[in-house]
Amino acid sequence: MKRVLIFDSGVGGLSVYQEIYTQLPSLQYIYAFDDAGFPYGELPETVLIKRTRHIVSLLVERHHIDLVVIACNTASTVVLPTLRAELTIPVVGVVPAIKPAALMSKQKAVGLLATPATVEREYTHQLIAQFASDCDVYRIGSTRLVEMAEEKLRGKSVSLDELAGILTPWQGKVDSIVLGCTHFPLIKAEIAQAFGTPVNIVDSGLAIANRVKSLLGELEAGEQSALVSNYTYNSAADPHTAALNLSLKSLNLGAVQSLNYPGF
Repeated sequence: MKRVLIFDSGVGGLSVYQEIYTQLPSLQYIYAFDDAGFPYGELPETVLIKRTRHIVSLLVERHHIDLVVIACNTASTVVLPTLRAELTIPVVGVVPAIKPAALMSKQKAVGLLATPATVEREYTHQLIAQFASDCDVYRIGSTRLVEMAEEKLRGKSVSLDELAGILTPWQGKVDSIVLGCTHFPLIKAEIAQAFGTPVNIVDSGLAIANRVKSLLGELEAGEQSALVSNYTYNSAADPHTAALNLSLKSLNLGAVQSLNYPGF
């Protein structure tokens, strides 16, 4: 049986996990999130690389992982070269789905919704220049949306009024929105509702799932054996995991186990 490690700074990568699991339910999944370092967009790159390397390498060895998914836009743009140089297994990253959004935009007006770090990163500018040069690309960098997605999985309702306030600058301007953070698909329905007018909302989840499927080859599409456990790890001792564990159970993931790294 193939084993896949999905890593993020928080629970946003669960949106990627859901897409992969839908296509490949017979794999064993290990989901790990570095909540002690959350949010990654505010960390220096050297610290982000150190933390990611430490957690990923530990779990790759512990669970004999066959493929790693870095389900975080910020980490993907920073740490992929290091991980690919050190690991002998495939490492898949995520990038904002700017290309498909630009292709489907009839108004040639696209909104990129991401973290402040992703919005400003040179890699993002290059994607826009390469794939959306014929579009006006408007950008909103929001850490608050990341927090709202985290809160939702812990049982708190999303404020549509607050969301609408964040999206107000785009009203009447864009017909396609790129969810440039893996947290954001977790509140995709709320984003669509808060925006008010019809809009294409695009994320990278399906493309990542397709990439994982192609790298691991054609696998049996059957259901996962009842004897196989999927695991969830975090890096901080968090006493408020009861609601999150309910969400994880509904996704066929195990309750959170804390790795508790001293010095992190």
